[in-house]
Amino acid sequence: MAQELIVGQVSELERAVTPEVTADHYGNPGVHVFATPALIALLEQTAIVCVQDNLAPGQGTVGTRIDVQHLAATPVGLVVRSRAKLVEIDGRRLVFEVEAEDERERIATGTHERFIVNSMEKFLNRAAEKLQASHD
Repeated sequence: MAQELIVGQVSELERAVTPEVTADHYGNPGVHVFATPALIALLEQTAIVCVQDNLAPGQGTVGTRIDVQHLAATPVGLVVRSRAKLVEIDGRRLVFEVEAEDERERIATGTHERFIVNSMEKFLNRAAEKLQASHD
């Protein structure tokens, strides 16, 4: 049974910085620090986790906006902890404050917006139809 969404609910995740999530791996040769795309993915995952237990069966959320400052580099071997706090509920629109820190300092801060999709099955079917139409 889904629980009501509450402004202020929080989730946290941790991710070790490994070679697979460095800027080098994403195409910036020799830059062996946590990549911004990997940071964004972690922050988005943290927001998903924050509300997933509050959704009804068949519902899901999709990201629609993210505004993040990547403040500091984190080398391979350190751990990044991300945090998402639900700060606004406007119908199906959800707004989160997001942040991340490594073992030494804050490395990111920003906001992330997600929308509740009432039927993920219909949402995914529309995406599949778009793909099919592009091949016709």
